[in-house]
Parts: sequence; structure tokens; C-alpha cells
Amino acid sequence: MKENPYQPEQDEIRELLKQYSALKNGRKHSFLDEDCFEKIIDYYDGKEEFPHALEAVEIGIEQYPFSSVLHIRKADLLIATRKYAEALKVLEKVELLDSNDINLYILKTDAYLALDQQEKAVVLLQEALNHFEGRERIELLFELADVYDDYEEFDKIFDCLRWILEQDCENEEALYKICFWTDFTGRNEESIRLHQNIIEENPYSELAWFNLAAAYQGLKLYEKAVDAYKYAVAIDEKFDYAYRNMGDAFIRLRKYREAIESLERVLELSKPEDVIYEAIGHCYDKQRQFAQARFYYRKASHLNQDDSKLIYKIACTYLNEGQWTNAVKQLESAIRIQGKHPEYHLALGECKVQLMEFREAIQAFGTVVRLRQKNISGWEALVRCLYLAELYKEALEQVQQAMRVIGEKPLLTFYMSAIYFAMGKSKEGLIHLDKALARSPKLLKKMIALNPSLLQSQSIVDVIARYRKR
Repeated sequence: MKENPYQPEQDEIRELLKQYSALKNGRKHSFLDEDCFEKIIDYYDGKEEFPHALEAVEIGIEQYPFSSVLHIRKADLLIATRKYAEALKVLEKVELLDSNDINLYILKTDAYLALDQQEKAVVLLQEALNHFEGRERIELLFELADVYDDYEEFDKIFDCLRWILEQDCENEEALYKICFWTDFTGRNEESIRLHQNIIEENPYSELAWFNLAAAYQGLKLYEKAVDAYKYAVAIDEKFDYAYRNMGDAFIRLRKYREAIESLERVLELSKPEDVIYEAIGHCYDKQRQFAQARFYYRKASHLNQDDSKLIYKIACTYLNEGQWTNAVKQLESAIRIQGKHPEYHLALGECKVQLMEFREAIQAFGTVVRLRQKNISGWEALVRCLYLAELYKEALEQVQQAMRVIGEKPLLTFYMSAIYFAMGKSKEGLIHLDKALARSPKLLKKMIALNPSLLQSQSIVDVIARYRKR
């Protein structure tokens, strides 16, 4: 039978509690030194029996009235029980007994923060920094950073972490934290200088290389970021966050093959995440490898089934391949999850147009218009669909309504011209064509795409030629 490794400790505390009970009840007892009282207080504190812990500390102080350690423990317990003003009074006594105890300043800071007196906490810690060096000074700087965080002085948090790293360039906690605060405050140039100095002293610090890369990335210097990430993963080949960020940098550089390699390494090193699968899918999408893109979007969707955006992206791969029916199925699934995304209905309408299912297309484009009335894309798609369905009267009504809502945009004027020509109203068509060309001749191609046979009309060609000469 295995021995309990904690048995000696349990036996010791049991014996101490017996002696402590005897002391409380005035019976004969063994001598209890300060260390014994600390262990008894720790026992009750660990069990969150704060009244018993406070009683023990009071009895300890009766025995050792000049013990700064026991007074510190009392203040700590008072703060734990939210008696902040009492704790500060106890800490005033500690200051007389031993003003060099760092816990005095840390506990005072906690009390001031609890009483919403951040300014006092800042002044206290700034003064304390002058009295401590080495590890204790670093501990106070972390405390000061937490105070600044509490009342949102974010640039000062960065300063505290920078000071820590200037004293201890290998401090992991500071290296981890400063990466976040560099990004949050945008102080990338300072972070670059700081981490270059750290790397000069410690060239094998993967965290310093990572932070340097992240700062370059924050300045959109992606090539430099990639180089620094490569150093980080050369030092620590299992540094998954470096591979993740390097993948993002490669995507920004449009180096999709390299991005895929980095992101696949993330999947090897850490738990699969939908965002990683989605990013790999995006890379294949950009390379027009739509089947591969779909594969990874589906993997992402399996991990996050409530994300309609992923299903929409799958639909878009089918759209790009001209697989309209498959695209429709995916878009309908996306709309069931989130029905108020205009992009989903716009894509659905385009698929229905390609399938010559104009009624459903009109409904889809009508939804886009309702969801985003001030955007021209929905109106353009609706008018174009009505035109292709040869519903010219309805198309004219919608283009007029669009002009009332969003103004007489040149594209709408071109479409109005095309509608009038289709209705056999050449005079009105030429007037609106002339007006549209005067405002934006480049948009003529949209009108011609709607009906290329318009160029067979000599009157239309003449109007266009007049503007080309100009």
C-alpha cells in the first residue's frame, strides 16, 4: 500500500492545532513560535475559514506584538474579508515595524484599489520603487501595471513592462504581456527597438523574436515579420503561435502556398480550430482551387456549426465553379441560420438568375433592397433581373423607386435608358443615355452587358461615338 506523501505535513498540522487549542483554552501547552502561528493561519486560510484564521492571527500577535509578518497576515485576511479600512490601519503599524517588507506595499495597493483610490495606489508604488531593487522592484512594477490597467492608463502599462524588460530581458511574464499591450497601444516602433536590444543580449529568446515579428506585423512590414517568426520557430519548432501569425503575414503578402504550410503546422501542434481551417480554405480560394477551399471551409463549419459565414463561403466556391444548384443549397442553409445578411440573398438571387428562375431571383433581390435600402447593389440586381425576365414595366418602376431612395446614380440612368429601348421608347432611351454618358461614360459597359444587341442600333452608336470624340 502506497504511503500518503502528505502524511507528515498532516501529522504536523494536527499536532499544531492540538497545541493551539490548548493555548486558547488556557491549558498546558507546548511553545508556539511565529512560524507555527503562520502554519495555523495558512491552514484556516486555505480552508477559507477566515474567522478562525483571524482569531489565530490575533492570538499570534498577542504572543508576538512586534511581528511584522503576523501583522501582514492580519491585513491580508482583513482585505480577504473586505475590511479595507481596518487593513490599512494594521498596515500603518507594519510600516513602523518593518518598512522594507514589500508585502506592505502590495497589500496597501490592494486596499486602495478596493476603495477605488487608484491615485493613492499609484503614488504609493511609485515611491516604493525608489526603495527596492532586483526582483522586488520588478514585482512592484507588475503591481503598478495592474493598477494602471484598473483605471485604463494603457500606455503606462506598456511603460511598466518596458522597464521590467530593461532590467530583466528574460522575464517571461513581461515578454508575454508586452506583446498584447504593444498591439493594443500601437507602440510598435518602441517595441521593435526594445526587442532588438533584448535579442542582442539574448539571441536565443524565441519570445523576443516573436514580439519583434508581431511589432513588424503591426506596422504592416510583413516581410520583416516573416523573417523574425522564422527565427522564433527555429529556436522553438513547436511555437504554434509563431506559425499562426506567420501564416497571417504570408496571407497579407499573398503568398498563399507558404501560408498554407505555416497554418498546417499549427494544426499539427495544437487543437484544431475553425479559424485555422477557414484561413487555409481562404488560401486555396485565392489560388482558385475551389474544391480544396471547400474541404477546409467544411472542416471549419463542423467545428462551428452556427457560423453562417462559413456556409456562405462554401456556396461562393460553387458560384465560382458555376455549380448553381449546389450553391443554392448552401445559401439556403446559411439563410436559415442568419437570414438578415444581404450578401446571402444577393448571391442566392444571382444563382436563381443563372438557373432562369426569375420569380425566386426577384424575391431574393427584393429582400436585399429591404435589408439595405441605401445601397445600390441590391437595386441594380433587382432592376437587372426584372429586365432579363422581360418585365420592363416593373423594371422601370423599380429604377424610379431606386432613384427616389438613393438618388439619380449614373448606373440607374443607364439602366433606365436600356429599359426605355426595350419598351420601344427610343426617344426617352436616347435622352437618358445622353444624360448617363455625360456623368459617367465608363459605366456604359454595364448597360451593354445587360443587352449587347443595343449596339446594333445606329442612333445609340451615334450618341456613344459623340462622347468618344469628346
